[in-house]
Amino acid sequence: MNDVTRDWVRSLPKAELHLHLEGSLEPEMMFELAARNGIQLPFRSVAEIRAAYEFSKLDDFLAIYYQGMSVLRTRRDFRDLTFAYLQRAHADGVVHVEVFFDPQGHTVRGVPFADVVDGIVDGLAEGERQFGITHRLILCFLRHLSEEDAFATLETAKPHLSKISGIGLDSSELGHPPSKFTRVFAAARALGLRLVAHAGEEGPPEYVTEALDLLRIERLDHGNRALEDSALVERLRASGMTLTVCPLSNLRLCVVDDLRKHPLRRMLQSGLNATVNSDDPAYFGGYVLDNYMAIVAALDLSRAEVLQLTENSLRGAFATLDATSDLR
Repeated sequence: MNDVTRDWVRSLPKAELHLHLEGSLEPEMMFELAARNGIQLPFRSVAEIRAAYEFSKLDDFLAIYYQGMSVLRTRRDFRDLTFAYLQRAHADGVVHVEVFFDPQGHTVRGVPFADVVDGIVDGLAEGERQFGITHRLILCFLRHLSEEDAFATLETAKPHLSKISGIGLDSSELGHPPSKFTRVFAAARALGLRLVAHAGEEGPPEYVTEALDLLRIERLDHGNRALEDSALVERLRASGMTLTVCPLSNLRLCVVDDLRKHPLRRMLQSGLNATVNSDDPAYFGGYVLDNYMAIVAALDLSRAEVLQLTENSLRGAFATLDATSDLR
């Protein structure tokens, strides 16, 4: 019988390394912010919004994701969203977060870049004061937009780089390979920013190779399809690359059709530094503890495997964290 309990997993210190702040916008807050900002939503109730969260692929999700973020207008909105996420993270035993945000999704609507960043930083600071949760902030480029647009965003971000630790790459993967952003990632690296990218979620193993060779990433977001290439798996193992895996996201976006078929255990058995994260929890049915418990139940993970996952998360962070535990 599996002795991995929810209370025990909650007690383990853990980092969340793959979380889109805009993806933590719960329907209740969406309605609250819409009312605050005088925005008319195309939904009449929370239940109607949740009923729309049935996705067959990444692009289905992104359509409603961008629609939802339209309610975020002010520095206060971004502060409230960030702090609400940190309250849930604290309840799940998270001690450190490295959160993504998508400024291009806001500046195109006329929201000042400074209001986005400063609001998020306000929320992160309040979360650290109240809960002791440390943090890093990662600016993600939207890969369905051009590299020129990404360069413009990086230029806009320059006065704020003291608040931003890294650069990422998200949004529609298929048809937008990492190679599209080689030059802007080189520019970000020259500025001293840490580098991550989504690859190998829907895209092929070659996208992972491009992210490694061309973008020179330091951490791989998702990476599921890397397992299709044994040489690539060995490369990831030998380099100690951290993979930020998102089980419930993979299920809801049909990356896997059954969590019992999820590759997480194979990643661990292959010596990969896999971690568990929630991705866009308001849309995918659970925050980080829910993701741990779902994959524990699906794969019958042992305490040793769960400890490995939590310790991988602490070691994979861009902050220096204590990845040892006596809770075995």
